[in-house]
Amino acid sequence: MQDEPVQVENVLDEASAAVDATAGTVGRITEWIAANGVQWAIAIGVIVGVYLLLALLRTTLTKIVGHSDKPDWSVRNVIAGLVKATNSLFLIVLSVVIVVPFFVVLREWQVEALQTAFMIVGTLQVAFWARVVVKALLARVSDKQSADESTLANAMSLIIVFVNVIVFAVAIVVILSNLGMDVTGLVAGLGVGGIAIGLAAQSLFEDLFAGLSIILDKPFVRGDFIIFGDKMGSVERVGLKSTRIRTLSGQQLTVNNSNLLGNEINNYRRMAERRIVSSVGVTYSTPHEKLERLAAQIREIVEATPDVRFDRSHLAAFADFSINFEFVYYVLSKEYGVYMDAQQKIFLAIHALFEREGIEFAFPTQTLHIDSVPRTIEQGFAKAAAE
Repeated sequence: MQDEPVQVENVLDEASAAVDATAGTVGRITEWIAANGVQWAIAIGVIVGVYLLLALLRTTLTKIVGHSDKPDWSVRNVIAGLVKATNSLFLIVLSVVIVVPFFVVLREWQVEALQTAFMIVGTLQVAFWARVVVKALLARVSDKQSADESTLANAMSLIIVFVNVIVFAVAIVVILSNLGMDVTGLVAGLGVGGIAIGLAAQSLFEDLFAGLSIILDKPFVRGDFIIFGDKMGSVERVGLKSTRIRTLSGQQLTVNNSNLLGNEINNYRRMAERRIVSSVGVTYSTPHEKLERLAAQIREIVEATPDVRFDRSHLAAFADFSINFEFVYYVLSKEYGVYMDAQQKIFLAIHALFEREGIEFAFPTQTLHIDSVPRTIEQGFAKAAAE
């Protein structure tokens, strides 16, 4: 029972000490407000005014500089995008940095804190601006492509994601480095992690980058007829990982983009015309005067064929069993059907010419020369002749 008054006195003492501490704190705050309140109130008011002015300037410049009739990657729209991408937090911190030194005297730790905050926010703001510039460059590249719009949109989205990750990763590294942290281990870890991921998904990344190469470099686009290796067909879709081709026999062929670019690709749709080299062989028994006229006659046939431009016609070679004439012409169309029609007319006309002139087509022949015949065979031939 005697301890209870002592405990009550201790509690009262602690409460009194707390009250005194609170009163002291309130007193110091009151003194600080009395000494600096006016300056800080003015500074805060000016900061708000500067921020509102900068925000209004941002909105006004975005509307004035931007031009809806021009592409997103035009200089005016890029500048408008940079202004629009200026973050409000950056404007607030910038306003504080501009205004505070003119109205109040900051302590050393306050100056350092303000500089650190401006460095962090400013670095992130630079990352936002860099993203706008890179996105504009990608938009300029994509606008010049004639590939499938859906595939191109997916490719651009993927590239933009990669760019965002890289830009902000660099920004974070810069911030940590300026804060005094050792980022060597972090950079090394990111590099090792990137290598590990790359090795684990090597084939996938090969196909993805090959797909991006096809979309951006455009060796072919949807609808082109291509030949690669021993396969041919019309391109139906160019994807990020694979390309789908409709073969002449009707089935759909799916080829990994990396495998496709590993072959030489002949794109027949982009031909303005076809150069055709043909030859025809006649027998060695053909009279000389007919051989002299034949090249000119072939020229007349080719020149009389529609959609064809003649190039040359010559006696080209004395072969093993034929005298060969070579003639070259251009079919003035990229369509395969037009080429086949023209070739058919020329071949039929040459066949009719040979019939009129009595010229024989050469074909593989062999001549057997016999110097002597065994006597038994000779007697047999004589007996057969007598009968």
